[in-house]
Amino acid sequence: MARPILLAVDDDVSVLEAVVQDLRRQYGATYRVMRAASGKAALDMLAQLKTRQEPVALLLSDQRMPGMSGVDFLERALALYPEARRVLLTAYADTEVAIRAINTARIHYYLTKPWDPPEEKLYPVLNDLLEDWKAGYRPSFEGLRVIGNRWSLKDHKVRNFLSRNHVPYRWLDIAGNMDALQLLEDRHLDPDHLPVVLFADGSALVAPEPETLAQRVGLSVQATQDFYDLVVVGAGPAGLAAAVYGASEGLRSLVIEPEAPGGQAGSSSKIENYLGFPSGVTGADLGRRAHIQATRFGAEFLTQRATSLRIDGQYRFVQLGDGREVSSHAVLLAPGVQYRKLDIPGAGRLTGRGIYYGAALVEAVACKDEEVFIVGGANSAGQAALHFAKFACKVTMLVRGEGLSATMSKYLIDEIERTSNIVIEPRTQVLEAIGEERLATLKLGGPAGEYSVPATSLFVFIGAAPSTAWLPPSVLRDEKGFLLAGPDLRVEGKLPDIWHEQREPFLLETSVPGVFVAGDVRHGSVKRVASAVGEGSIAVQFVHQYLAGF
Repeated sequence: MARPILLAVDDDVSVLEAVVQDLRRQYGATYRVMRAASGKAALDMLAQLKTRQEPVALLLSDQRMPGMSGVDFLERALALYPEARRVLLTAYADTEVAIRAINTARIHYYLTKPWDPPEEKLYPVLNDLLEDWKAGYRPSFEGLRVIGNRWSLKDHKVRNFLSRNHVPYRWLDIAGNMDALQLLEDRHLDPDHLPVVLFADGSALVAPEPETLAQRVGLSVQATQDFYDLVVVGAGPAGLAAAVYGASEGLRSLVIEPEAPGGQAGSSSKIENYLGFPSGVTGADLGRRAHIQATRFGAEFLTQRATSLRIDGQYRFVQLGDGREVSSHAVLLAPGVQYRKLDIPGAGRLTGRGIYYGAALVEAVACKDEEVFIVGGANSAGQAALHFAKFACKVTMLVRGEGLSATMSKYLIDEIERTSNIVIEPRTQVLEAIGEERLATLKLGGPAGEYSVPATSLFVFIGAAPSTAWLPPSVLRDEKGFLLAGPDLRVEGKLPDIWHEQREPFLLETSVPGVFVAGDVRHGSVKRVASAVGEGSIAVQFVHQYLAGF
């Protein structure tokens, strides 16, 4: 398989040579470094590489070139290699142009010249960008295959699980796909029992449960120890932050997560207002980065579901979905929230068969050249609409309110307005989902009354609710199920009777000493990725204070 390509573009021969030498010295063992002396020559080269189906990982272009500027080149290169990382080399005077190019040419980074020493100013940036590219790169495929039906909930769950855990696979839709049918026949598998996961060694799993699939693809499903200093339930932004800070500060830390690092944020197609990512970052990438970081510090991750919590003296026991228990001195509850379900006729029966909750990253490609409907007007709905607009011929947003200004960040509203194939339908809601084997029609109610539209895909983003019923009654909640902590435990100035400690509860401590909460599941939390990360890191400081009292 050909090595991925790094392409440097500059009309100044001496600068181009310096760039190429720096790239070859650091990346020559794993990448091919190529050069071009103009934007036009670079585009011609990319067109030839595209014809030969050769991978391009990085485009590094100077801004000031005669005939075609670096921004113009990177913008036109987007059509040939949209997944390649794009970096602009600028003089200090061109930084405003570079910042604007983050939107126009969707560049990922800009570097001012000179970049000496490259070990400090060039390689750290490119290392990060190339890691991101590799996470989404799908080389010529020789591995895991999923054969299923697009309109099957089980098939959707398998693909979602693999995608969010960054497990490379090729999906084959059984409908009209002779290759899929031949693969099933060769392995004596029944096409009526799907999905089927085929492995390179010839083995197969039929409609596997997440824990079974996790174990088969190499994810950990059993804890290596019986006791930990800190058990974190949930690997969303709050749980991941707690894992990073807990493990880096010497706490034996275990993270329990049934799906994938990133939590609900992990399904976000793009987060553009998170500090430090001027070009935005997908929720999956953010989760992947944090997972690697926490693992490097020694945190352990377990692909399991927490099913109960019990307290025995100074020990806290978390029971797992397979019946095993893990114990610890402290527990951080950060399971996040689940998308709220549509309460309309037909929604339950057609979930996974045209109606989806979140899932923009997994289902977008399957919706190519179709019309997609999105319910919701908050940031998650806006991010999904922009992502689907790259694939679908039309994206219709169904919004209950008068518009988006009251519920969505302005940067998203502006981008939606600039996207020609996104349509907003205000004061409109879904009344019924209709279809037999899959979604076929939506009955809508709007300013003009009730009407029906043909529809094959509906994606729902109508808020979220906590999933806390598995916790014991001693962990107090508000009327909606969100967990109470710290000052929120007081009612009319008094702590609950079940609090027997002589001290006040710590800020993020629940009604059970040593059990903390962070992120969206906490009563009164700010539903933002940055605030969840902050709470997760702060919670670890309270864990230290709690452990110091032993």
